[in-house]
Amino acid sequence: MMFGRQPRRVRVAAGVSIPYVDQGGSDGVPVVLIHGLGDSLRSYEFVQAHLPGDVRTLVPSLRGHGDADRPEHGYAPADHVEDIRAVLDDAGVPAAIVVGHSSGSQVAQLFALTYPRRTRGLVLIGAPGPRPDPAAAARMSSEIAALKDPIDQSWLRDFAESTVAGPVPEGFLDMIIAEARKVPARVYKAAWPGIRDFDVSADLHRIMAPTLLVWGSEDQVPVANRSAQEQLQQAIPNAQLLIYAGAGHSAHWERPERFASDLATFVVS
Repeated sequence: MMFGRQPRRVRVAAGVSIPYVDQGGSDGVPVVLIHGLGDSLRSYEFVQAHLPGDVRTLVPSLRGHGDADRPEHGYAPADHVEDIRAVLDDAGVPAAIVVGHSSGSQVAQLFALTYPRRTRGLVLIGAPGPRPDPAAAARMSSEIAALKDPIDQSWLRDFAESTVAGPVPEGFLDMIIAEARKVPARVYKAAWPGIRDFDVSADLHRIMAPTLLVWGSEDQVPVANRSAQEQLQQAIPNAQLLIYAGAGHSAHWERPERFASDLATFVVS
């Protein structure tokens, strides 16, 4: 499975460019799909396959990931926000629904706060809670600190498998792991502090865009548990929580057809 269109590249900083796929009806509501740590634009391929053709999607690989450039610095959520802005500018899109998975949901939240007029809606999949939880993140912190190139493929597989609770499309995890192998250890290490310490809890009340929280009931990521979803739902004024029974942290991987349907409904609501 591959996207129907080849990615194009956009310059996001001096000497740095990232790829993104622009697919679907040009007159439809634009949707930006942001992946999580270690993933790439390919993580949304099966969602793409089930979206109606009149939904326009912009799907980037964040800097350091997939086939994007890998600068020495610039992996904070705020850097990714500016890269998403550059993608919208390059595509000629004034405002979009912004979708983020896991750490990508942090980028989506910060984008909505930084560019409220460019945010038509917000969809957060497996989102970490609104406040840092160092104790819950401690194991991941130690694992990332120990990473060396080439990253052990068994670690990458364990990491990917820990985010699902049931079957995914055939060959999908192999593709996810192959994409994750493109990310050097230094990118994980540079990106992790911004993910671990992310805190916009005092500002979430300013997000006025309609917001959909998508959460798998079997999500085993400690910082993205049911309590975290309820805290986000309470903090964001116009937020609703949609639970995928039996799914894990990457609910859109396990239920791409359902997620595509829910997203398409949200787009036109």
